[in-house]
Amino acid sequence: MSVTLKVEEREVRPRSLRKQLRHEGKALGVVYGYKVESTPIAFDEKALIKVVREHGENALVALQIGGKKVNTLINKLDMDIFTPTIKHVEFIAVKMDEETEVETDIVLVGEAAGAKLGGYLSQTLFKVTVAATPDKLPERVEVDVTNLNLGDSLSVSDLPEEKEYRIVTEGDIQVVAVVESTLEADLEEADAEEPAEATEEVSTEEQTEEKE
Repeated sequence: MSVTLKVEEREVRPRSLRKQLRHEGKALGVVYGYKVESTPIAFDEKALIKVVREHGENALVALQIGGKKVNTLINKLDMDIFTPTIKHVEFIAVKMDEETEVETDIVLVGEAAGAKLGGYLSQTLFKVTVAATPDKLPERVEVDVTNLNLGDSLSVSDLPEEKEYRIVTEGDIQVVAVVESTLEADLEEADAEEPAEATEEVSTEEQTEEKE
């Protein structure tokens, strides 16, 4: 499924045109790739933000430009770090029957059994590279952690297999593990040290008494 975004070609000179477009609520970008020469474009900023919010950055975006439709993927989205505005976007035109590789988020689902027993769920990998035709790219890869007990872990090779896409990232990379809580471990260590300190104090008192 694709989403449609209306765009218009824009001039790159003079620089004042960019400020004018941004003042009108437009975001700037460029589209290039399969059967498309590099073309500077402008489009409604809120429209693209809505697309990304609802469908993710791997959404297939059909650009309406110059009376024709161009199927694209967002290759690079440059957001302002201080305000929720788009600085620049690169759209890459794609061939619909050809596989492409993108990164997608790993989302943990459920509550690990080991976490209920006081363990800590530690996620060490947050994205994987997947390959699929543009219309089959997943917004995210969900991982059910419900059955993970203390000491259990999952690697990329344990991620669910899907017919629509394949995971390219190496399978031996760890994704998530249930480990013993650091806080509990520290408390146990502190408890273990207390008797030793008490014994040392008793020994010191005995030596004092012997000297007297």
